[in-house]
Amino acid sequence: MTRTVVIAIGGNSLITDKQHQRVPDQYAACAETCHHIAPLLRDPDLRLVITHGNGPQVGFILRRSELASNELHEVPLASCVADTQGAIGFHIQLALFNEFRRLGIERAAATVVTLCLVDRSDPAFEKPSKPIGSFLSKEQAEHHRVADGWDMVEDAGRGWRRVVASPAPTAILELGAVRSLLDAGFVVVAAGGGGIAVVANAAGEITGAAAVIDKDHASSLLARQLGAELFVVSTAVEKVCLAFGTPQQEDIDHMTVAEARHYAAEGHFKAGSMLPKIQAVIAFLEGGGREAIITDPAHVGLALAGKAGTHIVP
Repeated sequence: MTRTVVIAIGGNSLITDKQHQRVPDQYAACAETCHHIAPLLRDPDLRLVITHGNGPQVGFILRRSELASNELHEVPLASCVADTQGAIGFHIQLALFNEFRRLGIERAAATVVTLCLVDRSDPAFEKPSKPIGSFLSKEQAEHHRVADGWDMVEDAGRGWRRVVASPAPTAILELGAVRSLLDAGFVVVAAGGGGIAVVANAAGEITGAAAVIDKDHASSLLARQLGAELFVVSTAVEKVCLAFGTPQQEDIDHMTVAEARHYAAEGHFKAGSMLPKIQAVIAFLEGGGREAIITDPAHVGLALAGKAGTHIVP
């Protein structure tokens, strides 16, 4: 029987550290992750969708745009996200092509430039909170505030940064294309960076929004809309931990949604780290998913065999 699996790969799968941020370094990190994912496709009944983060890459594009603004037009945020979907999708396709060839697997990957609809009345638009781009002087910040309408905040004495909204995703607009590619046997790369945020007007026309969507929440939504049986969140640790980073740290092999909610309420998961992953997993399982796994790239294969990672069930 076929089963559909969505694997969301995190930033550590694309940029390992600040000393390895060049494009060849990014590809090497991506290739390492794909080295662990490709063998899963030996199973002819596995339908696989890969999603990914893009935080550092969007920052790089914005910074280049700022530095070149005296000669060239600046690039809107929605276009920056689209650029990263193409570039990172290219890296994933390239790495999987080579891995499939090495393993003798008759598969191919395709990337879908993915739009993700958000509600223009989402409260997040009233309180932009997601920092993007580089640090600016007070004078530069004021210029962008007046000339471009940017929301700017001072960041712990390090300078001023632009902040944008991070609204909840409501629909993956290329869902039909993703389904068609899966039906044709492709591994599909989709919803990169949480998808390109778009909003609709009263006439139903859509435009790009100055917003970023959480990658894990968008991946969870895509998994639910596809009717996936399994949602895998690939991150920097093999298992979810309680009391992470303390002498009382404890690995979790299995937990239910109720237990995950309980641990989150106790403060075990940090807002900028594990908490959004747990929230995304809960939404997937409450939306009809059968199982979710949180693990690191090196243990993906073992995790799908039930021998590694943290397994969460309804």
